[in-house]
Amino acid sequence: MKTIKLLFAFALSATLFTSCHTEIRVDDFDEPTISINQLLSSYELWYVDINATKGYGETPFLQKAFTISFKGGVVYANNNIVGLGSNGNGYGIDVGTYDAYDMILDVFHDIDGFSTFDVYQIDSNTIELYNPNNDTSYFLDGYQRNTFDYDYVFYDNIHYFLQEYEAWEKIYTSNFGAINEFDNENFLQFLPGGNDSTFKSSQDNVGTNVNYLYWDYTGIYGVGNVTGNMYLKTLTLDYDFFDNEFFELSVINDETIELYHPSSETVYEFKGRGYIQYLKTTDSKGKTIEVEKKRKFKNDRVDNPRENTRD
Repeated sequence: MKTIKLLFAFALSATLFTSCHTEIRVDDFDEPTISINQLLSSYELWYVDINATKGYGETPFLQKAFTISFKGGVVYANNNIVGLGSNGNGYGIDVGTYDAYDMILDVFHDIDGFSTFDVYQIDSNTIELYNPNNDTSYFLDGYQRNTFDYDYVFYDNIHYFLQEYEAWEKIYTSNFGAINEFDNENFLQFLPGGNDSTFKSSQDNVGTNVNYLYWDYTGIYGVGNVTGNMYLKTLTLDYDFFDNEFFELSVINDETIELYHPSSETVYEFKGRGYIQYLKTTDSKGKTIEVEKKRKFKNDRVDNPRENTRD
């Protein structure tokens, strides 16, 4: 996450990432005037507009990525919210290779294997990647790194940020505020799951190794927006035995969050432990293994009209 917030974040946020692609017909598009390699390299970052996806299939590496870049035969991706804007000088990490010809893009992903796409230029900064093997289209919006609003993407996906550490350890409790039940919780964990998201909490002593934590409670959590403040979120933890715990959530840096508890007026800080890098992580023998992650769709999926369009 960039520490310097872009002054025009609010102006851009209304237009950068809105899913407003109209229904597609194959005969609506003219042949591009540039080659596919020129098209793919015309922007440094391609933002994967996950809400615009058409079709009921999934292409795993696109489902995981926030941005994709094509540089000299190498595919780069920002799969994590942690480090967004700084990993790989903003490009993210190397996730595979590609070959592009005759408006066809073949990707050889390090984990997910081979995928092929028909490429369509929708407008001056939008392309469609149609996968004929699963009849699904992903829409990518082009940006240069120096104009891309990394902060907007970060704060619009805070729930993924919370999931990118194995645990969050309490490192600070203010000396002001009323005593309350949450004072006893020293570790939190946030997990994706189905239509709801699951959290766990532990009262183990601060400093306990993440691998040896005993999770005392498992419940449901939710992250919400605060009107007029993109950088402030709400966090609700559903504790059945003492009702919900409600917090104002703010991010101090890429590994530290602040939770303000309005009912007691207590401030807590939690630090992330055990960073999870999606796609590339290694076991004790140095072998690359996959860490599962999937971005959820906020909108309903729709039929893809491009079925059987390849000659």
